[in-house]
Amino acid sequence: MSTKLFGEKVQRVEDQRFLRGKGRYVDDVLVGHGDGGVLHAAVLRSPHAHARIVDIDVSAVLDLEGVHVVWTHEDLGAMAPQMAEPLPLLIPHPQLTHGRTQYALAKDEVNYVGEAIAFVVADDRYLAEDAVGRIRVDYEFLPPVVGVDAARAAAHLVHDDVPGNVAARMEQENGDARAAIASAPHTLSLDLTIERSASMPMEGRGTVARWDPDIGRLTVWTSTQTSTGVRAAVAAKLGMDLAQVDVITPDVGGGFGVKINHPWPEELLVPLAARSLGAVVKFTEDRREHFISSAHERGQVHHVEVGYDDEGRVLGLDVQFWHDNGAYTPYGLIVPIITSTQLLGPYKPGSYRVVFESLYTNTVMVTPYRGAGRPQGCYVMERTMDAIAAALGRDRTEVRSVNFIQPDEFPYDQGLIFQDGRELEYDSGDYPASLEKLKALVGWDEFPAFREELAREGRQVGIGLACYVEGTGVGPYEGAHVHIETSGRVKVAIGLTTQGQGHATAFAQVVADALGVRFENIEVVSGDTRRMPYAVGTFASRAAVMSGSAVHLAALRAREKVLRIAAEALEAAEDDLEIVDGVVSVRGTDASIDLGTVAVLSNPLRYAFDEASKAATQFSVGDPGKPPVAEDDEPGLEGKDFYSPERSTFANGMHAVIVETDPDTAEITILKYAVVHDCGRLINPMIVEGQIQGGVAQGVGGALYERMAYDESGQLVNASFMDFLMPYVTEVPAHVDIDHLETPSPLNPLGIKGAGEAGVIPSAAVFASAIEDAEGIPITAMPISPSELFELRQRHEETS
Repeated sequence: MSTKLFGEKVQRVEDQRFLRGKGRYVDDVLVGHGDGGVLHAAVLRSPHAHARIVDIDVSAVLDLEGVHVVWTHEDLGAMAPQMAEPLPLLIPHPQLTHGRTQYALAKDEVNYVGEAIAFVVADDRYLAEDAVGRIRVDYEFLPPVVGVDAARAAAHLVHDDVPGNVAARMEQENGDARAAIASAPHTLSLDLTIERSASMPMEGRGTVARWDPDIGRLTVWTSTQTSTGVRAAVAAKLGMDLAQVDVITPDVGGGFGVKINHPWPEELLVPLAARSLGAVVKFTEDRREHFISSAHERGQVHHVEVGYDDEGRVLGLDVQFWHDNGAYTPYGLIVPIITSTQLLGPYKPGSYRVVFESLYTNTVMVTPYRGAGRPQGCYVMERTMDAIAAALGRDRTEVRSVNFIQPDEFPYDQGLIFQDGRELEYDSGDYPASLEKLKALVGWDEFPAFREELAREGRQVGIGLACYVEGTGVGPYEGAHVHIETSGRVKVAIGLTTQGQGHATAFAQVVADALGVRFENIEVVSGDTRRMPYAVGTFASRAAVMSGSAVHLAALRAREKVLRIAAEALEAAEDDLEIVDGVVSVRGTDASIDLGTVAVLSNPLRYAFDEASKAATQFSVGDPGKPPVAEDDEPGLEGKDFYSPERSTFANGMHAVIVETDPDTAEITILKYAVVHDCGRLINPMIVEGQIQGGVAQGVGGALYERMAYDESGQLVNASFMDFLMPYVTEVPAHVDIDHLETPSPLNPLGIKGAGEAGVIPSAAVFASAIEDAEGIPITAMPISPSELFELRQRHEETS
């Protein structure tokens, strides 16, 4: 295979293993383990949204044969004092004045259905669940606060010490938006809503832990998006040194953001139990638990005021919104900050003001879900653009065009602070070119004739578009280690976890080009703190930018050493050498040496173990007048480096969709879906297109089907796949037309930008636009189901 692979559609090396059922997930770890077998954990969870815990009676469990542990909050502090404290608030922020996190096991009060109260470890899961069922809890019921309206009204409080249920209030402004709106030729206002949803990975959360008493070392396997983060949390909470804890993330059956939150209570309780019992302990979350005790997202309510001129140019934009953060705020304000800043998309309003309040409710906590606040912001901005176009009677693409940042204006500073605490400064893009590509791809100019043709058949269609900008590659850093074996094979270790992104393929492509080795001779290992102890995690479309850059830099370091050793062995100048398919050659001659031999020479030996290693022993190599290993060198043929950016890089894209709405049933059918995406230089276009396809499917679910439905008592009434609607293959587009624009980022050595969330960000916006176009009825709340569209029609008829 050619060693020039950057930009090629290389088949994923991971797929054969998964397609043949040979994936290895947390629940597969240590199956059939000896040493007494694996013990299993189960968790008692609150059936009430808001209640004070009066008493917990575990007496019926204590003497149950096969039960090894039953813990409530009061038991934790005796084993590890830090376990009695609340879980970490991972990302503090000055405006998060009333941040709250839960305890590993509830202390005094429960604040959502599903909150962990007691923890049981038994011989098997059946026995553990039976034991949980025997625990009796007396509650004093408290009034639940459900939904943004109830939180704002603050007739009742989620936390007694949080006035008005307000965890945080934050305001940012560039210019004087209110004055600009007041003096604008035209103004309008909008009230917009997006309901709560969740990611629903095929694999829920899971954790296995094993304690080695001989060396005082804990090994944890967990389904997470940050193995190093979990490692740090376990060490801190269990009172251990970081070096005593290894965290390994095997195959992960989907993350989508819910597994970037850490530590989950079970990620601490399972290791604590393993250490306490000296046994292997496992917890595997069931589907209902995932619905009621993991994390949700999306739920926000927005009020928009905008002033604009005769061409639709935005002169002033003032947005106020309320973000439902659930019962706790472990991930800080990341989601609403992203909404408030990424709302601007590819546009440059004359002035912009945004104010949000993050509110507590007695529901499952909110942490990032694929898109992480961007879908809400995109929805609000694109609905505003459509409203301006409708008010002026102008084409929707024209209104967007007059508001675009132009290619010669990059880098473009939006005058705000982004989620990483750095300036919201866009690094690259060509939005007019992307729009022209999208119009051609979807047939925008030809659509009026298509609409007329279908109208003659009694059919009703609409077209919509939505534009977005996505901050990707947030810091602080990622690292990589590249090691060339004496066999000539290359082992690459990264600190990221992987959940289907194709890291083993894409990063091998980067190494193949940087190092000059054959693709099939490269192996990439991820998510193992023993191999790469310093890393951040896989989230925010950062893997390619951060780890890709680190892998590239580490491979270049290894290459430098290869050339230095090979030049000495071949008695040639380094500049005269080239590396092709793992062989170092002197240009224009037959002199060469393979990488395996160079690796042997890189490690001066006293002992020979085989024929190859003889070449590195003391009587075969080296200058007797010099140390075998130079003062500024070290044995082995490897490179290690870290990449840390100044700020995020900003990808962008545009989606368009043509939908048909049934005049009788209000069923919504997708006729055509088109995407234009710019993530800079593409490492592997096939992987990027797969990410977009998957994101579009997830976006269809979020726009038309999926929502978390709470009743007024705080019960999640659709906490199963029987009731929580997800699109089947029959509901997602059979084909998505995809085109790419490549504007390289100047911020990293590969010129790349992230792509992982591109497919899902504009979904609510683009479907709202298309459905509104088909129906002629304003769409101000998403997701929208056929029954809701039917009711909208009825209300519209009654008021018109």
